[in-house]
Amino acid sequence: MATPVDGFPNGTPFAMFGYLGVTASIAFSCMGAAYGTARAGAGLASMGVLHPSQVMKNMIAVVMAGVLGIYGLIISVILLQNLKDFNTTYSAYRAFAELGGGLSCGLSCLAAGYAIGVVGDYGVRAVAKQPSIYVGIILVLIFSEALALYGLIVAIVLSQK
Repeated sequence: MATPVDGFPNGTPFAMFGYLGVTASIAFSCMGAAYGTARAGAGLASMGVLHPSQVMKNMIAVVMAGVLGIYGLIISVILLQNLKDFNTTYSAYRAFAELGGGLSCGLSCLAAGYAIGVVGDYGVRAVAKQPSIYVGIILVLIFSEALALYGLIVAIVLSQK
């Protein structure tokens, strides 16, 4: 058994920061996914009133925004696996690394969700009027999603420390 600190086993006070990383990852990722889905969905619905045949073609922004929540879920599960044995081997270094990983994933997904929402909203309306810019809008959406992937990669690296 670990030596108690203030009545708690060693590692327990630091576990709070690990759990904050888990919470930040899932909460901020889902906020980004919700905003992106709502904003892109509103643009899609607005465009669909006048051009219903193009709704399925322009659904990609909504799907990409929904994936952001999955990134947060993946990192949350990875970080929770590291928290299983916090009573014995969990250090402050590991706790802060997991907090940083959760924040990097969550906040990058929040930023990506904002970008996807704005591009999705205006992009689908623009594609309805000028179909030739569809590939350009898809490229902007891909680069917006890449912001979340950067945070996901950093979180995976930090979770392995």
